[in-house]
Amino acid sequence: MVWLRRTTHYLFIVVVAVNSTLLTINAGDYIFYTDWMWTSFVVFSISQSTMLAVGAIYYMLFTGVPGTATYYATIMTIYTWVAKGAWFALGYPYDFIVVPVWIPSAMLLDLSYWATRRNKHAAIIIGGTLVGLSFPLFNMVNLLLVRDPLEVAFKYPRPTLPAYMTPIEPQVGKFYNSPVALGSGAGAVLTVPIAALGAKLNTWTYRWMAA
Repeated sequence: MVWLRRTTHYLFIVVVAVNSTLLTINAGDYIFYTDWMWTSFVVFSISQSTMLAVGAIYYMLFTGVPGTATYYATIMTIYTWVAKGAWFALGYPYDFIVVPVWIPSAMLLDLSYWATRRNKHAAIIIGGTLVGLSFPLFNMVNLLLVRDPLEVAFKYPRPTLPAYMTPIEPQVGKFYNSPVALGSGAGAVLTVPIAALGAKLNTWTYRWMAA
């Protein structure tokens, strides 16, 4: 039954990684940032940090090897970069999809697991908090390095959007003035229970396969 257990684990890992790629493609392009501006940045930060946490800690506890979370984040990154090629084939610029910076946050998760001598609960609490806090910071730096979202959004409108959802001039600062701080704060709170869920899924899978 060992092969079936491992197949189940790897299948879950692939599903989560693919879903994170689809989430990025659907919610991480310039149109999404343009329509909702910094409100979307907070939502995007929370969704991506929690997606990273649940898959990375599941994979890391499955192998028990520090560094596995970074490997998982690398898989997510490669998937998304490859998926960007589909938009490029349609005539869009290759940077139309903003690829999140998952890898540094995953490295912090690995570091917390390694520094606490593979303590699962420390990885959940400390690592989950670090992932939620750091991802918006790294992702904001990433956004500052790409082309102007408004310029690209108006020049290359997403064809799947209906006419009434055409890009509009955003009202920056309408809701709050620090999207990074809000994204980090909310992410730090929400990523911990999601990381615990990833750890619990790992336990449930073992119990289910042993039954």
